[in-house]
Amino acid sequence: MMPTPKLFLHIQDPSLASSLLSNKSVRQYELNISHQNEGWLEQLEAAQCDVALIEVGSLQDSSLKALVNSPILYQTEFLFFSQGGPDPLLDNLMHKGAGFHYRAPFNVTLVASSLEEFFCEKKHTKSLVSTQNSYLDQFGLLVGSSTAMHALYRTIRKVAVTKANAFIMGESGTGKELIANTLHVVSQRAEGPFVAINCGALSPELIDSELFGHVKGAFTGAHKNHQGVFEQAEGGTLFLDEVTEMPYEHQVKLLRVLESGEYKPVGAQYVKTANVRIIAATNRVLSDAIRDDVFREDLYFRLAQFPIMVPTLRDREGDACGLAQHFLAYRNAQEDKHKQFSPQSLDRISRYTWPGNVRELKHAVERAYILADEIIDPDHLISHDLNDQVEIDESAGIPVGMRLDDMEKIAILKTLKNNDGNRTDTANQLGISIKTLYNKLDKYENIGFL
Repeated sequence: MMPTPKLFLHIQDPSLASSLLSNKSVRQYELNISHQNEGWLEQLEAAQCDVALIEVGSLQDSSLKALVNSPILYQTEFLFFSQGGPDPLLDNLMHKGAGFHYRAPFNVTLVASSLEEFFCEKKHTKSLVSTQNSYLDQFGLLVGSSTAMHALYRTIRKVAVTKANAFIMGESGTGKELIANTLHVVSQRAEGPFVAINCGALSPELIDSELFGHVKGAFTGAHKNHQGVFEQAEGGTLFLDEVTEMPYEHQVKLLRVLESGEYKPVGAQYVKTANVRIIAATNRVLSDAIRDDVFREDLYFRLAQFPIMVPTLRDREGDACGLAQHFLAYRNAQEDKHKQFSPQSLDRISRYTWPGNVRELKHAVERAYILADEIIDPDHLISHDLNDQVEIDESAGIPVGMRLDDMEKIAILKTLKNNDGNRTDTANQLGISIKTLYNKLDKYENIGFL
């Protein structure tokens, strides 16, 4: 018979402690309650608990600092509770895959759901390695308190501990790379490298070299040996972003590596064996991409051992305002300011559909922060709304005196929107290469237009 999982509780807030202790999901654990006048990490190390509920009350928490380099970090599931103030140390722990970070006001029902899941896993399987404030819960590099996000957190936890390749599917701006990175940091490959490559931005002439590397003299300009991303990610995770944008004729080479685990650097006479976990992502509708011979169906089945659907921001009830507050809190902390949203601004944020998802929201907050003095009003959001910028009355023609680069930007963004974010179709319609399109979009993102 498996022993009862052990839970460590270090909570100073009497109300929160009472709510947790009265919950049946907590009571089914073997409880270990900390002595508040002693360092909680030493107590946790001595107790050897499976799950730890830690209230973070101070940026100077010595136990929190020591946890960064403690083996306990990878042996225990942590649930941190805070009032939501920016905390680089806690963020660092979350990026290392420490567990969950719940921000006030706390939803004990969601906490209980996670504890129930932990209990079932620990009970029946071996333990796995594992307005200056933000109030959204955090898991890895992700933040969000909605039901959709907590479902995503649970999915990531289950997939991360396996060896399965994952395929992340979702609209542009939903945070697919953050999900891939979180999968990495909570996996058993967390100590290895995380390497990301945008397949749509690869030059067709150099794609084999970028993926598999090359040896000196393999082709004109190959003045020294070059490691491809498969070798760079050795022992870790390789993230293939926008994998459906990879040229069709090159996809079979990727398929061959997935099937055999072997690859040959360009110009080499030897074969290497890949030791990487593959996570792929796309914003395309895969059935359409396969039907239109843009993406190989056999490659999809190799990559999508576990498909992950990413919720859009409009499907994450309540998270839009929370994310706006989150971005503002961190920007305030960086600038040592105290800017706030007006109630009318938060109302507009909650009602807007955010077709560009979290990326659009983040840039909207950044622009509003620059424009506002102390209070961010709706005008700070509306006047720089992306849709307002790209919509032009066709009957009015091209405005006299408009800069050529502004006209180019409008043409690119409108065509991209009309193609539902499909970069390949957009590049073809505009008569430019896919690489040029990515360079343009990167430029717009850097100056806050995406």
